[in-house]
Formats: sequence, structure tokens, C-alpha cells
Amino acid sequence: MASKQETMEVEKSEKATTPHEPEVIYRGVKVMPLIIGNETFEKLGTLGTSHNLLVYLTTVFNMKSITATTLVNIFNGTTNLATILGAFLCDTYFGRYKTLGFASVASFLGMLVLTLTAAITKLHPPHCKTVGNEKCSGQMTFLLTGLGFLVVGAGGIRPCNLAFGADQFNPNTESGKKGVNSFFNWYYFTFTFAMMISMTVIVYVQTDVSWAWGLAIPAFLMILSCAFFFAGSRVYVKVKPDGSPLASAARVVVAAVKKRRLMLPDQPWLKLFNNTQTTSVNSNLLHTDQFRFLDKAAIIESEDEIKSDGSSARPWRLCSMQQVEEVKCLARVIPIWASAFIYNVANTQQQTYVVFQALQSDRILPNTTFPIPAASYAVFTMLGLTIWIPIYDRLIVPTLRRFTRKDGGITILQRIGFGMILAIVTMLISGVVEEKRRSLALAKPLGIEPRRGAISPLSGFWLVPQLTLIGVSEAFSIVGYVEFYYKQFPENMRSIGGSFLFVGFAMSSYLSGFLISIVHRITSGLSMGDWLAEDLNKGRLDLFYYLVAAMGVVNFGYFLTCSNWYKYKESFSTEVVDVDMKPKQSEKHVV
Repeated sequence: MASKQETMEVEKSEKATTPHEPEVIYRGVKVMPLIIGNETFEKLGTLGTSHNLLVYLTTVFNMKSITATTLVNIFNGTTNLATILGAFLCDTYFGRYKTLGFASVASFLGMLVLTLTAAITKLHPPHCKTVGNEKCSGQMTFLLTGLGFLVVGAGGIRPCNLAFGADQFNPNTESGKKGVNSFFNWYYFTFTFAMMISMTVIVYVQTDVSWAWGLAIPAFLMILSCAFFFAGSRVYVKVKPDGSPLASAARVVVAAVKKRRLMLPDQPWLKLFNNTQTTSVNSNLLHTDQFRFLDKAAIIESEDEIKSDGSSARPWRLCSMQQVEEVKCLARVIPIWASAFIYNVANTQQQTYVVFQALQSDRILPNTTFPIPAASYAVFTMLGLTIWIPIYDRLIVPTLRRFTRKDGGITILQRIGFGMILAIVTMLISGVVEEKRRSLALAKPLGIEPRRGAISPLSGFWLVPQLTLIGVSEAFSIVGYVEFYYKQFPENMRSIGGSFLFVGFAMSSYLSGFLISIVHRITSGLSMGDWLAEDLNKGRLDLFYYLVAAMGVVNFGYFLTCSNWYKYKESFSTEVVDVDMKPKQSEKHVV
């Protein structure tokens, strides 16, 4: 933490300014409460609602569980997929401040529309059994409009909020560097706090008090989020958009295709065009032999022109070796990124069908009459993650470090792989617990859950082990993926790298929705009945869990193959993983 004197310091950029570029004044921790407040209220406003959306659709909108699950998967997938578009628009046109401001307002409008669907009776159907019912179609359109606003909001907020907070600190001073670390610590603390409150208090109000009030409270919190954000408009450091790095990647591919018939030189690292921009934030990359086809983009021909500053006059025909290596970094990451698709399918099941399991389990808190909201069981996933991370970081990593002599104890890819193993074990445990829950519900029903079926006398706390274990799995794999993208992407692609995590979530949501639809269609004609029946007691959800576990085993084999092939950035001839990248002074252009 920075000292009191440092935290009150208003930092000025040490970089010389030009007459056309005003001096950058970094407010540092003075504006941190505004950014943290914006982030906290935004998460309080949206997380609880998104986690409880499945219950809302099946109870208020009277959807069938298959339809509601598919819609939630599509919504989650589109929300995460929108982050890549948000990152592109932010880097290329609008900058982080405008993107976050617009996205915050969009999130508020989305919450407002959802609140109206619950508060106004005519905006949610009692039952929509008639296909093509015009009234029901209008209500569904209004609902989808609200979800659309939430997609726009998440697409702008998720890839930009962390980077915008880091922009407020001077990267060239000691207090600025400490301030950034403090900001990240507080960011993840408030994220966890918001998650816990959302999945307990707000979910309870929505489920057991009133959906109208339960959605109105998050909408009000989104107003507070916008107020906190815009309160610092005059003092924020607003980094000017500097063009998307995706355009540079496209130039390399186009140039390589144009020169595809040329032969590569014997020593490409000596003969290829290798101009490095002094203002680039990227570290210098060594030449690699992977994806050698892309090296052709840096072959100099007689018609290629070089500017006086050493750069290419025709960037769509001639690219530097540095640009080529940056694209190779992106190409190497993609196969590892693809392994997250099936891994996250297991996580998705612990957010969707576990809710239905809880609804048909004994949810009464022991020695009380208080029923635990079905969506609140997801809090155990968060508890598992938050409890395990400090244990892993403070106890396990130092112990492993003594044996492996690696800064992280184990490599990043080893960390991801171990999380995948835990996810497979989680799905096997989930299948065993569901089989027990179903058999007890059929033999000794505790009661009847409206719109579903018999309630099992098995306590809902039997779901806690699988939920906690998937949280520990995320502490390995999800945090590992975040670290992997941050370290392996070129520095100017880190916002794109941040969006890769959410795009991976999107692919998983779509894959999960597709898998559910296929299993539902195929098993409906089997003698044992639909595996994913509306009443879980009439289905075989346990077999579906075993299927996901089998897919995880196949995916783990694919991940091992990709990991053995992968070469870490700037670690091509060694086994070092946590590379200390060459620091370069960043240059921020202020609007």
C-alpha cells in the first residue's frame, strides 16, 4: 500500500509534453473510490439478477426449463461475446472513458426494463401455451430488449474497467506502481463482496419477497454506479484510442498471402525487415520457427518502399518481423484458448441445472423454517474460490517453489490443466449426488415443487461439495487463463486478451445450449425417457453429468497435446514460464 503522503499525491507525467498535447495529471488513488464505487454498484446491480435469471424465466415468465436454460445460455454467451466488439470499438474509436460511460447507462436501461417486466402484470404472461400468441410475443420482445441493453453494457464494461482504473496511475513513479497494485487488490475484493451480496441478499429479495422489488434494487444500484463514474469526469486520465492491434494482425496475414510464392531466407532473423517503433509499448520479441508462413510478410522486395523513419510505406504489403511475431503470439494462444470451451461447460452446469436440483431438494436451513433460495447455493462456488486462492498463494506456491524453482510454483499451463482435472471430478460427484437425490425423491418424497415434481428429502447441502470443488477448479484454471492471456499476448493486445476470457465463456455457453438441445432431442425417444425432463425425477440428469465428464476427459487430452506444442513468449529455448518481460516506457496520448 502507498503511504498516506503518496496516496494524497497528485502525480504529473514525467514525459515531456508537446504544445499540442497537454500535460498528463494522474489523480491516482484520489479517483480510485469513484472507479471502485462504480464497479461495486454495477456488479451488485447485475450479478444477482443474472444468476437468478433462470428462476425468473421459469416462475414469472412461465417458461419450460429447457427453453429457459437455452435462453440463459444464449444470453450469457452473447454477453461474453460482446466483449470482443467492445474492446475493438474502445481501442479503435471511443477510448475507455466513453465506452464505460455508454455501457453503464445501457446496463441501467437493461435493469429498468427487467424491473418493468416484473412490476407491470401486462408485461409478463401468466402462461404462453399458444404458439404465436401476439400478446406473449410482445412481452417476450420487451424482455429481450432489456436483455439486449444488458449485453451492450457488459460488452463495454468487462474489457475496459480494469484498464481504465490502471490508466489513472502514473506508471513511471513508485507511488503510481504501488497504486496500481492497490487498485487491483481492492477491485477483486469488491468484486467478491458484490458477488456474495448479490447471490444472497438480492436473490433472497427476488425469490422470497418480490420480484419487482428484487429487480428495482439492482436498477437503483446501477443509477448509483453511473453517478460514481460520471462524478470524476473532469479529473480522469482519458487515454486516446490508438487504433486496434487487430488491424496490424490483419496486415501481416494479407502481406503473407500476397508473398506466399516467395522463398524464405536461410537466416530470417538476420535478413527479414525488422523495424521497431520506439513509441511501441511492446517488448522486443525473438524470432520463432512456428508459423513460418507468416514470415513472408517481412520479406523485402524491390517494389517495397521504406519511409525515412524506417517504417514500411505500404504496411499491407511489408510488415516488420516484430509485427509478425506479435501475430504468432496470437496464433499460439488460440489452440489453448479453445480448450476452455469444453472446460467451461462443466462450470455452466453448476450455474444452471444445479438450481433445478436445489428446487427439488430439501432447502430448509437446519433447525429453522427458512428456505435457502435455490440460486443462492452458487455462493459456495465463490467461497471455494476466495478461500482457496490465499491458501494456494501463501502456503502451496512457496512450498512448490522450493522444489520446482519456478516463481509460480508450477507453470501456467500446469495450473490450468490441474483445474481441468478438478472439473472432471466435479461432474462425477455431481452425477453421484443427483442419482441419490432422484432415488430418494421417488422413494420418500418430502413434498411437491410447483411446476416440477416431488421434492427429495436429501438436503440441498449435498450440492455444496460439487459447487465448492468447481470454485477451486476455477481458482486454478480461470485464474490461470487470465494470467496466461496477460503474459502471452503482446502488450498492446492485452485488452483483446482480456476479452478472450469472456469470448471463451461465450463459446462455452453456446456449446452448452447446443449440447442440452441435442441431448433433449435424442433422449426424448429413448425407453428410459428424456434425460433432461422438466421434472428431474423423471429424467436422468446424472447421465448427462457423466457425459460432460467424458467430454472433459477428451478435452484434457487435447489440452495436453497443445501444451506440449506451445512455446512461451520470450522463452523459446528454456523451460521458464513466468517471463520477466523487458519493461518499456509506455506512452499515453490524452484526449
